[in-house]
Amino acid sequence: MSEPATALTGCLAPTAETSCLAPISKEGLDDLIAKGKADPKAVKTLKCKTVAEGRFRHANYIRNLEPYIVDEPPGLLGDDTAPNPSEASLAALGSCVAVGLHANAIARGITIQKLELELEGDLNITAVWGTGDVSEKPVGFTDVRIKVDMEADCPQEEIDALITHVTQWSPVFNTFSRPVNMVAESV
Repeated sequence: MSEPATALTGCLAPTAETSCLAPISKEGLDDLIAKGKADPKAVKTLKCKTVAEGRFRHANYIRNLEPYIVDEPPGLLGDDTAPNPSEASLAALGSCVAVGLHANAIARGITIQKLELELEGDLNITAVWGTGDVSEKPVGFTDVRIKVDMEADCPQEEIDALITHVTQWSPVFNTFSRPVNMVAESV
């Protein structure tokens, strides 16, 4: 039988009396926190191998997971079998912020009943990947909006402070919001 939610234990699973997001392991989180404090300059290199399958469909191989497919919609000459690269980047951003919200809520003893993020990004696509109108314009998202719908056992002011804190420390949010050293070269 599932245990009811408490601020200290979180919700193991929804019951007739409670409904909440199943939490991550507080002990596991504490271990990650301790490791980060013990070696604050540690850097992890993440890898992805992208293989073109034809037209604009690509299989992305990450760790030993099934391939993550990226495609384009018909309006951009794709087969519409998966998110396009820009949509996938919004998904990565939303997931990263959601992970941060969940982890920080657990660290603060907050139980989350609901966590949904809606993301929108404005993008000028007239350059058509550099083959179309290449007059001076911003390339990539110019504006991204994240709406967080979070219900938790704390006041709204705490949720707002949590969102502010998480966006300051989210790796993908920071990748979107600051310059990153980039290199692209042939092998």
